[in-house]
Amino acid sequence: MKGLKGKNALVTGASSGIGRAIAIRLGQEGGNVAINYLKTSEGAEETQRRIECYEDCAGRLRESGGEVSLIQADVSKEEDVTRMVRTALEELGSLDFLVNNAGIQLAEPSEEVETDSFDAVLAVNLRGAYLCAREVIRHFLEREKPGVIINVSSVHEIIPKPGFASYSLSKGGMRNLTRTLALEYARRGIRVNAIGPGATVTRMNRSWVEDSEKKELVENHIPMGRAGDAEEMAAATAFLCSDEARYITGQTLFIDGGLTLYPDFRTTWSSE
Repeated sequence: MKGLKGKNALVTGASSGIGRAIAIRLGQEGGNVAINYLKTSEGAEETQRRIECYEDCAGRLRESGGEVSLIQADVSKEEDVTRMVRTALEELGSLDFLVNNAGIQLAEPSEEVETDSFDAVLAVNLRGAYLCAREVIRHFLEREKPGVIINVSSVHEIIPKPGFASYSLSKGGMRNLTRTLALEYARRGIRVNAIGPGATVTRMNRSWVEDSEKKELVENHIPMGRAGDAEEMAAATAFLCSDEARYITGQTLFIDGGLTLYPDFRTTWSSE
């Protein structure tokens, strides 16, 4: 795609799933990528698994010729975000793209959600995205050159998701964050868009991906009859970053197999 080769990108939450696919795709397009990951202290086995994932991702990117930087940071912490962006600038020289992908979700009936859990989801999904955008926008403005921000949202920015109140709220907020920043900085050459994945086969969704009955139930709600994959989300992200999308800003591109088309209306059930 036009305008990606040689450009520098920071992708948050890029050690697995959609974020990993986006980092790889931008690398395949000839870009240089700073891969953000979250380091946990949940035991050597989990740490080893995550490190192997980073190394594999980086190896695949290097094969395509792009430069790779691995940066640990928790996007819910302001000091981590400022350090992450500063490190990316030091290692890549500048940034052209930010992809806000880091995200978490918690499944609980709304009346049982603890305040700390609620706050944790918004801190990563929404506050973290804003903090990353703020720091990168400062860089874009300082260098006086165009830049692109892509927020990885969800179909649940417009479709309610009972049992996932904090997640739905965070993605609804991300929709307006995208639109607000796009409007505020359009005259400064900064484009801000979002992708809205539908049901996607990733590790985060393994509760239904690995259960044939649950997977069938999920896919029955999708007009195209199947879940998407991370590479399809990455392709849409690469397009929105590219010069081919240079007149697009403030939009959410839903990649959902038609899930946002009110699939229950596939057959007429009105009184007519």
